[in-house]
Amino acid sequence: MTRLLILFAFIAAIGLPLAPTAADQRFARLSEPGIVAIMRHALAPGSGDSASFTLDDCATQRNLDARGREQAREIGAAIRSAGVTIDRVLSSQWCRCRDTGELLDLGPVEDLPALNSFFRNPASADPQTADLRRYLLSLPPGETVILVTHYVNIRALTGRPVASGEVVLLKIGRDRMVSVVDEILIDPSR
Repeated sequence: MTRLLILFAFIAAIGLPLAPTAADQRFARLSEPGIVAIMRHALAPGSGDSASFTLDDCATQRNLDARGREQAREIGAAIRSAGVTIDRVLSSQWCRCRDTGELLDLGPVEDLPALNSFFRNPASADPQTADLRRYLLSLPPGETVILVTHYVNIRALTGRPVASGEVVLLKIGRDRMVSVVDEILIDPSR
């Protein structure tokens, strides 16, 4: 009995959860057919990008800070704790989104330009959101996918605001409708 208590104390001391949290359990819905996760990149202080923004140069972009990197790791750990295997991680080409996707540690990160931010070009919101909707509707049944994108993209698709690192679970219905079924936010160092 003493050894078991020492083990639990050690696990708690190094920060591993002793049991899945409520958020972890909610991620189990990703195993349901037709459920897809779309998330805003983890914490990256500021708003928008600099005037010298270049897609291929992370130094010109707003990037994850230490809390954002930890937040992304914790979200990935929560998904794994829920027992979910992700088939594909798709991301905006912005560094903060790709970094979030990589830190989730759920699989290789693939670029999906339909997830790129249109913050600086609001005129592209409708056609880009239509492209994203078409992509979601074309997903093979049973494929478990997480998409990493920006506030403006999620707001345009769902009509809802999202916090940094917030994960929105979407249901892709047989009626070809995309609807929100849950929203999960894990703050860093939960």
